[in-house]
Amino acid sequence: MPSIPQPLAGDHAPYYGKYIEPFLESDILVAMAAQIGEAQDMLQPLDAASALHRYAPGKWSVKELLGHLIDTERLFLYRATRIARAAPAALPGMAEDAWVAAADFDRIPLADLLDEFVALRRSTVRFFAALSPEALTRAGTANGHRIVVRAIPYITAGHVAHHLEVLRTRYLTP
Repeated sequence: MPSIPQPLAGDHAPYYGKYIEPFLESDILVAMAAQIGEAQDMLQPLDAASALHRYAPGKWSVKELLGHLIDTERLFLYRATRIARAAPAALPGMAEDAWVAAADFDRIPLADLLDEFVALRRSTVRFFAALSPEALTRAGTANGHRIVVRAIPYITAGHVAHHLEVLRTRYLTP
């Protein structure tokens, strides 16, 4: 797999720094691929009741959190695709709570959601691996902020890492 250069200062909104920083010393495509096994190891053992667990009132269930990861990965991949292909239009943000509420993820079996995440992540890794060096340096606007394509896989991996840690510490610990 080819290597994707680290994002530079100004390649993304400051908010995304917390997602990017833990992966700066990683081969980001290898790290993204490894998250597939991490998610599977964490989620496959859960039964139907555990998949509906919420660690507090008003918080997402395990299935809703996984659905959020899927939706967000699709959004980040769409942004990367549009910008890498030199599409000039500014891209909107997302209303994550509204998206999760509208999706009704709790009606979908956890195994199906996990399969979807795995397939999507494999596709995401292949997409980024195939980008030319020129495409990786293209910039666009998403959610009102400048973003460069090379930052998006780092953001994507960091977002998943953040939520896997939430699962580990708030959902899956006794």
